Formats: sequence, C-alpha cells, structure tokens
Amino acid sequence: MTVRVGVLGTSWWADTMYLPPLDAHPDCEVVAVCGRREEPAKSFSENWNIPQWFTDPTEMFDAVELDAVVIATANDSHYPLAMDALERGLHVLCEKPLARNAEEGAAMEAKAVEKGAITMVPFTYHYMPVNRFVKHLIDDGFVGRPHHVNIRYYTEFGFDDSYSWRFDKELAGSGIIGDIGSHWIHLSRWLLDDVETSLTATSATFTDRAARPDGSDYERCEDSVAMTIKYANGAYGVLQTSAVCWEGTPFGQTHHLEVHGDAGTIYATCDWDTVQEVRILKRGDVGPAAVVPIPDDIWDGARQDTVHNTYRDVFRKNNNMTRAWISAIRDGEPVTPDFTEGQAVQRVLDAVTASAAADGMPMWPHGKPAS
Repeated sequence: MTVRVGVLGTSWWADTMYLPPLDAHPDCEVVAVCGRREEPAKSFSENWNIPQWFTDPTEMFDAVELDAVVIATANDSHYPLAMDALERGLHVLCEKPLARNAEEGAAMEAKAVEKGAITMVPFTYHYMPVNRFVKHLIDDGFVGRPHHVNIRYYTEFGFDDSYSWRFDKELAGSGIIGDIGSHWIHLSRWLLDDVETSLTATSATFTDRAARPDGSDYERCEDSVAMTIKYANGAYGVLQTSAVCWEGTPFGQTHHLEVHGDAGTIYATCDWDTVQEVRILKRGDVGPAAVVPIPDDIWDGARQDTVHNTYRDVFRKNNNMTRAWISAIRDGEPVTPDFTEGQAVQRVLDAVTASAAADGMPMWPHGKPAS
C-alpha cells in the first residue's frame, strides 16, 4: 500500500522536518502541498517534485485523492484543518501544541476516535537517544521509586523583539508554554509513566515585542515559564522553559534533565552541538556521577558526532515519528504519541496558563483551581 499524503504548510520546518522522512519512506507519496501564498507553495512543490500545489486547503481536499495529511501550520489553524481532514476520513499528523485550548483539542480527539483515524502529535524529543536512554534506565529500575524529574530548556530566540505569531495569543493560544512547554509536559509524563494531579506555574514576558505587520496591537504571550507538577504516584516535576536565556552555544539552546529516586540519580545533558551525555549515580555511592555510554540499539545507527546529525538520522532514516506514522497507516496499526496524548498535554497547558495568570494558584489539569 502506498500512503498518499498532502502537506499543509511550506515553512522551513515543513521543509526540514517532514518532507525528508516522507520522501524517503518507500510506501509514501506526497501528492499535494498547500501554502498561504502562491509563490512559496509553487516553489515548495517544485523543490520536492510534488505534483500539485494549492493555496486553499479545501480546494486541495476536494481535488486530490488523499489518505493522510500533515498539518505543519500556525496553531490557530490546527483545529479547523484537522477537523476538516478527519471528517473526510483522512489520517492526521498535527504539529504541537495540538490546539489553542483544550476545548478544541477535545473535539479533535473525539473526531479522530469516531473516524478511527491514525493520528500523531510530533513531540520530537521523545525520540532523541539521550531521552530514550533515560527512559530505559527508569523502566529498568535504576532510580527505584522516582521522587522528582527536573527538566530545563534554555534557548535565546525570544530575545528577538520583532513580531512573531508564536507570541501572539490570538494565533498561538500561548507562547513558550505551548511551543516548548508542551514537549516537556509530554516528556515528563512519558518518563514517569504517570498522570498529573495538580500544578502551579509562573510565567513572564521579558521582551517588548513589535506590533503586527499591519500595525495592529495584540495580547503578547509569555517567553518564560516555570511549572511544578504533582503526579499520581507522588512524584513531582519541575519543568522550566525559557526563550530568553543566553547559552552561547552554536545552536543557541541547551537541554538539562535530572531524575532522582530512592535508588539512584540520573543526569542528562544535550547542548545541541556535540554533547549528548547521560551520567548516573547509585544511592550510597560517592560522586561524581559517572558518564555511561548510550547503548547502540538506542542510537539505532544514528550519527553521534553532532546533535544535529543525530537529529537528522533519527527522523529521516529511522522508523520514528513521521516515518512511524506512515508505517502505521500502511499496516493499519495505532501509533503514539497520538491525539489522545496531545489532548492530555493540552489540558495541562491550559492549566499552566490559568495558574500563571492567577499568580501561581494551584490548578487541576483541567484548568480548575485545586483548592
């Protein structure tokens, strides 16, 4: 079976993240692309030898025989595009965050279940070798009963004070909370294999951003957030994401992960240059924590020289994320993270936004005060 795919979005992200694995999958054919503007859509189709291009999603859906669609567009378009595609019986991969709020996400999840669609929300860091090895160590009992997981994402793109839809509340729903925080919320859920019971959050907007290109004003989203999340097993997570951190690295971002439990400790670092490192320390041992090699089966043949080469191989060559979604459609099997996980994360995002707006008031994951 060849899976016929339409791509919505012609950004650099669609070009680098989705088209390479789609193009390389032996059972996938990208048959159409749709962008907002004629010239980028036409150029995108020519660069990737896509037979048809459009500037109207409805026109593409009506004109082209599709099995599945990739939605790589701004957050405000996820809900209408996904609902249209699902209603037509298409399988859907939709960028994170799934929607602008949990109400939209719930409708998308319900429609996907009703239609039996094979869906995916691409939480990319789920697949990176460092995080997969940390998950393996936790599942193998290295930390014992987890006490807490601390995850920090530091990047610098928020220093740019020009207009960006990512910080426009009407279009994005939330800023750094949804854009990057969604990754960390999913990652902590996955690492702990657990669900949230309550949370508190604090956010801030440090950069004074420009007006929209048409000169109109808008509500600006946060560019930094810190969350403390309690899980059903008693563990808690401290998750911090900030776009206004100067790290001085070639890619301008770093990731830091620690897990403590009653049996041991794990430290993981990724500098998005050459460092992909996991260190461990058993309870009772005297530090420093020892670097432990990531096993070959977790690397799965991906290059280890730079993080970018690892990233390219993980998503373009190996059967992960986009490629796994295509394989699942071909085989008629479910795949994760799907819309159900995307909606679970969306509920937490709503609660984080509500808690931050209420000066750190504790919230349940459905966004209601915990007290």
